[in-house]
Amino acid sequence: MTAGISTGLRTTVQESVYQQSWWKKHGGTILTYACFALFVLVIGIPFYYIFMSSITPKGQLFQIPPSYWPANPTFDNYLNMADSVPFFTYLRNSLIFAIGSSVVSVGASALAAYALARIRFPGSNIIYIALILSVALPQIAVMVPMFQTLQQFKMVNTHHGLIVLMSSLLLPFTVMTLVSFIMQVPGEIEEAALIDGANPLTVITRIVFPLIRPALATMLVINFIISWNELLYPLIFAQRIDTKTLSVGMMELSSDASTYTRPWDMMSALSVVMVIPVLLLILFGQRMIIAGLARGAVK
Repeated sequence: MTAGISTGLRTTVQESVYQQSWWKKHGGTILTYACFALFVLVIGIPFYYIFMSSITPKGQLFQIPPSYWPANPTFDNYLNMADSVPFFTYLRNSLIFAIGSSVVSVGASALAAYALARIRFPGSNIIYIALILSVALPQIAVMVPMFQTLQQFKMVNTHHGLIVLMSSLLLPFTVMTLVSFIMQVPGEIEEAALIDGANPLTVITRIVFPLIRPALATMLVINFIISWNELLYPLIFAQRIDTKTLSVGMMELSSDASTYTRPWDMMSALSVVMVIPVLLLILFGQRMIIAGLARGAVK
């Protein structure tokens, strides 16, 4: 009987040790996937609801009990949305605004970042600190002087005026990010190129920028997304149809309406349309984005 008890205890201890070792081996992976599934669920539910609302007839949006899929899906909401606002004009303006702002901000920031990272001149640290502090400056705090300045240069209600404004907003963060990447490029490479007869512009464009290409691509994508979703600048500085963006169109759809009378069907359709370019950009550029983020994390 004593031998049987000992055998049972030995078996129980072995099972407990096996379970502990199994959990140590696979527990981290299980927790990682569980957190990832929870994250996808939390992020995905709003997108699913917006898409479902965009294909649901307006009379069925607030039915009780609510349905998780429309009984009669329709794309009339997209057609009604395109008829309610000049959709294609706003889409063109949004593309010009987002692409222009991202390209100008990254191009100017790359040159400024190289100067701050490589060239030591009086006041360089002060300029860098000022850029950092400008990130904390609220947009609304400088809206009046910015409007007056652009009005004097006749840049209100123009594409290039909006691009300059948005680029100035994106510039500080982009410069700070690119400075850290440029400082990781060995200076010996640039010195060797200068010794071989290359001029500084060639060194920057042919050596430094190709080495930080993942960072440039990552900042292009990030700045495009920020510009695409920007509302305040287009709302204030674009007052004509030929310069308004899709984000302003969203405001126009919901204007002069209460919470219960807003055209949620058309607003959902426009939201889906605005998400598609960002989603495609991330899907096709994810490798470059991950490479840029991973390289910036390793010194």
